Amino acid sequence: MYADVITLFPEMVDFPLSQSITGRARKEKYLKLSFVNPRDFTEDRHRTVDDRPYGGGTGMLMKAEPVFRALEKVRKKTSYVILLTPKGQTFNQETALKLAKKKRLVFICGHYEGIDERITPLADMQLSIGDYVLTGGEPAAVVVIDAVTRLIPGVLKKEDATVNETFTDGLMEAPQYTRPAVWRGQSVPDALLSGNHKKIEEWRRNMSEELTSKAAKVSAEKKADREPEKKKKTVLKHRRKAV
Repeated sequence: MYADVITLFPEMVDFPLSQSITGRARKEKYLKLSFVNPRDFTEDRHRTVDDRPYGGGTGMLMKAEPVFRALEKVRKKTSYVILLTPKGQTFNQETALKLAKKKRLVFICGHYEGIDERITPLADMQLSIGDYVLTGGEPAAVVVIDAVTRLIPGVLKKEDATVNETFTDGLMEAPQYTRPAVWRGQSVPDALLSGNHKKIEEWRRNMSEELTSKAAKVSAEKKADREPEKKKKTVLKHRRKAV
């Protein structure tokens, strides 16, 4: 797979993806990663890539032209362009599986307060890795590329390595243990020590379902806790309009 990353800070993506499994994937040519810097497509002597937003506001916004020209440089017929933005759909394992089937991915990383909105229509997909604020799109690109790289055939040496992982079948992965069998008074579950493969698989399935159920319950409780505050804000908003 080819992955082109449009970024002002290539090191923020290059170094983390040079380690461990992704680093090995790059060395073995399963993943070919390249970078293009919008600064290289500016025409002023200061290599300006940002400017103040129209209408006012805090911070600076990345200009459209340098990003557009950087995209033109790397975009091929088979490229699938991803804009990393908090406004995008939330990244998950299902999306990772979809992206792993692409031949070439292009990631556009915003920085500062984001990118001129006129770049958005050029992307095939807008992606977010969660509801929180990052310095830029670079950490998000690392997360997505890492998750996708693991799914490229041949990257993980065991054939079933990705099959039993958390979220692959919609369930969280069961707890795992290694030697010693007893550590500081805590024992490995008997099922895992039994040598009975059917019993082991049954235990793992039950634990996966239990963990997934607990996580769903916690998520629902958090959502319910947020609802009264959301309704309160809506009521206040309508009152202000009425006034």
